[in-house]
Amino acid sequence: MKKKLVILVMVMLAVLALAACGEKSKDDVTKDLKAKVEDMKGYKADAKMTLQVGEEPQTYDVEVWHNDPNYYRVALKNATKDQSQMILRNDEGVFVLTPALNKSFRFQSNWPENSSQAYLYESLVKDVLEDKDATFKETKSHYVFTTKTRYQNSQMLPTQEIAFNKKDLTPASVNVMDSDQNPLVKVEFSKMDMKAAFDKKDFDMKKNMTGAQLEVPVTAAVEDTEFTVLYPMSEITGTELIEEKEVATDTGKRVILTYDGEKSFTIVQEKTTVVPTMTVSTSLKGELVDLGFTVAAMTDQSIRWTNNGVDYMLASNDLTPSEMVMVAQSVQGSMVK
Repeated sequence: MKKKLVILVMVMLAVLALAACGEKSKDDVTKDLKAKVEDMKGYKADAKMTLQVGEEPQTYDVEVWHNDPNYYRVALKNATKDQSQMILRNDEGVFVLTPALNKSFRFQSNWPENSSQAYLYESLVKDVLEDKDATFKETKSHYVFTTKTRYQNSQMLPTQEIAFNKKDLTPASVNVMDSDQNPLVKVEFSKMDMKAAFDKKDFDMKKNMTGAQLEVPVTAAVEDTEFTVLYPMSEITGTELIEEKEVATDTGKRVILTYDGEKSFTIVQEKTTVVPTMTVSTSLKGELVDLGFTVAAMTDQSIRWTNNGVDYMLASNDLTPSEMVMVAQSVQGSMVK
């Protein structure tokens, strides 16, 4: 009996030792993630991104191609609104394509290194590596980090929870949260191919524009879309809407919203136009900023973007870059909030 008890204790100790060996510390996982990115030659990933900004959630299908070191192709598609957008980076620069409008814009930008990108694997790993105070936990299937973000509007979206699959360290999900820990951006990865092979032409601007237009053809339907004025849902303390002015243009109307107070700003809205034939990309001054639902061009005093067939420009001498991004992201309300 005594002998059996000794054997049982030894077996239990062996099981506990094996279990302990199987657990990894935060430093272990961090080192493994760093090594995986350094060894990575390229990948393809599919994900679904849901934004909780606005009156109702918006969901986008995201397809990412990355060929080390600096080639990127990120396709964003909102199936319910039949709209798509693509971000390309190649040797010629960074391009933003809007196939349905036959438009492309070229940026001189260091995107995506300048900010967090919830759908880019190497960006998520960078966020983990750079935040020495990141918290770590282990679940049955995932390693989960909670880190600071590197967004331009980090005050609005300060933290994120990133889950990596234990099996191969690929990303499983990302929740980007506001200061009250409410998830405003959620990315769920469904597929990750770490052995993807690419041709240089896969990142060619004209080839990708043509291919995207086969899925979302150039259409004049945008011209027939009703133009509804939208208002920012985020409030700037001490600032309020003092004037809404409508101006007739050759293509319809332009609406100018003037906000005055401690931090004044102006928002201009007008229906966008479809370009009959795309010739060359329009060069835009400013940094490329991902608003989630679209990509914007931001300078020190303005930010421009297009969404649902409407061109927007926000200009201010008073708002910080973070505040401009916050207000732009919140221009979703059909009535003044």
